[in-house]
Order: sequence, then C-alpha cells, then structure tokens
Amino acid sequence: MDYKTSGVDIEAGNAFVNSIKDTVKSTHRSEVVGGFGGFNGMIRIPEGYKKPVLVSGADGVGTKLTIAQIWDKHYEVGIDLVAMCVNDVITCGAEPLYFLDYIATGKLDAKKLSEIVTGIAMGCTKSGCTLLGGETAEMPTMYKDMEYDLAGFCTGVVEEDDIIDGSNITKGDLIIGIESSGLHSNGFSLINNMLWRHQIAYLNMPELSTPTRIYVSVVKELINEVPILGMAHITGGGIVENLPRCIPDGLKANVNYDSWPLPDIFKKIMLAGEIPPEEMKRVFNLGIGYCIVIPKDAERDAHDTINAFGYKSWTIGEVVL
Repeated sequence: MDYKTSGVDIEAGNAFVNSIKDTVKSTHRSEVVGGFGGFNGMIRIPEGYKKPVLVSGADGVGTKLTIAQIWDKHYEVGIDLVAMCVNDVITCGAEPLYFLDYIATGKLDAKKLSEIVTGIAMGCTKSGCTLLGGETAEMPTMYKDMEYDLAGFCTGVVEEDDIIDGSNITKGDLIIGIESSGLHSNGFSLINNMLWRHQIAYLNMPELSTPTRIYVSVVKELINEVPILGMAHITGGGIVENLPRCIPDGLKANVNYDSWPLPDIFKKIMLAGEIPPEEMKRVFNLGIGYCIVIPKDAERDAHDTINAFGYKSWTIGEVVL
C-alpha cells in the first residue's frame, strides 16, 4: 500500500503547483519578498504609511460551488473567492495587499484546479493584490472525486488615522448603492433547493455563474474624491443585515427599496421559488452589491465617480434616528 493507492497523488500535486507558478507570479506586487514555493509568503508594507494597520478577512464561495461543479465551470468561482474577501477588507478604507487560497478536493483534477487558480489570479489582478500563497489538499475520504471546497484569506493595509469605521455618520447622511453584477456568492442554498423542489433546470438560469463584482478600484477612487463616512459589502443577509454594521448605535438606515430597479434574475428567483419579498431582502443583494454613506453635499460627486467606472448607482436611503 502507498499514498497514491490511498487516494493522494503526490506527483500530480507537485506537477499542479509547478504548472501554476507563472500564473501566481503574474499577480506579484513589487513589495513581495522571496520566491515561489517556499513554506511561507513574505511581503513588505508599502512605503508611505506612518501608522499602518493590517486588515484581514476570510470567506468562501459557499454552495455556489454546486453550480460550478454541475456546469464544469470553475474560473468564475476563483474570481468570486477573491471578491468576497477583498470587498470586505476595503470597507474600512484598506488597500488589499495579498491573498491566500485553500482548495480541498476529493481527487486532484489539474485542469479544473488550474481554472480555479486562473480565476483567483484574475481576481487578485483586479484588486491590485498579490496571490502570495495557498494550499491544495487532496482528501478522498472527505470529498467525492468531483467535489471541492474553497476558502480565501486577504490582508490589506490602511493608515490608522484614515480608517473608515462609521463613527462620524450622523442623521441626514445619504446612502449610495452601487449595482451588483447579479447574485454574487450568496443565497445559493435557497436557489439550489428551489431548483430541485420545482424541477427547474440549472441551464434555464445562466446568470447563476456570473462572478461577484470586485469594488476595489471604484472604492479607492471614491475615497480620493468624496468624504466617505461608512461602507458596507452587501453579502448574505442582504442590505437588511449588512448595512447596519456600519451605522453607529442610536441611528439606523432608512432604505427605499423602490429607488433602484430590481434586476431580472431576482424576479425570476422570486417567482419560480414563490419567495416572499421580505425573505428576498434577507437573503439576496437585490441588485445592490456595495453601499457607501456620505454627507448630502457629496451626493453628485459620488455618483459621478461611480458612473465613470461604468457602474450604475442610486441614492437608496438616508440615515435617521
């Protein structure tokens, strides 16, 4: 008996790591120290920070992976993995520095995993962060051959005096919503259950695989152009659960859900699954993937900055007592 007959192919694992070397190195920032394939990854804090604070976030793609595995499309979930992490990290004004990935699978499929890593590298490139390292685990007793799971970890940096934490938000400040690219990576347990219960073919909803939008570039520009008081990444729980996380105690967000058009994919899901509107609000982003809170006099500049990136935006509410 040997490791390979037990389901773990060391040679295939080494070959896979070697095959992704150039893809990984293409994401490297100038601050990277050392090479590829060591026991760890090292990176300098960029120059210019006086009191740098490191900001970390971890996330996964959840049961959207079911869609990827059924359709045999894996590039998109690589982007999703990065997006879910970097979009969290930037909510305090941080600049993403590096990303780490963890891939667990029942059987190492080099083609499939290369697609995932290529997607991760693209997400890192869009975010301006380095894919600094990762782990690929072949675990035949934990997963079936076609199955895999993903986890991502991102670290960014922000000047301590420039941290955006919502503490300066006051009554009357406006809430701006930036459009999502679709479902992003949340609510798929409900979607999968809905499709199974109602015998709806996955192919009838090609929008399900659209990657999560990465907001790093537009948020960086917004920070330069307008006084941002708070930010929220709209993930599982929707606006209902996520926006209050950046609002100080004693205040609340008054959101008008009629202030932006509901994208067709959410209408299809609501009708096909007979899902009540209030449940939709608690599960999905409903077309708003990211929110910023700003003073009233910054409204026009905020919309102009967002729209310059080709994204739609709406004033979706205000802060009230």
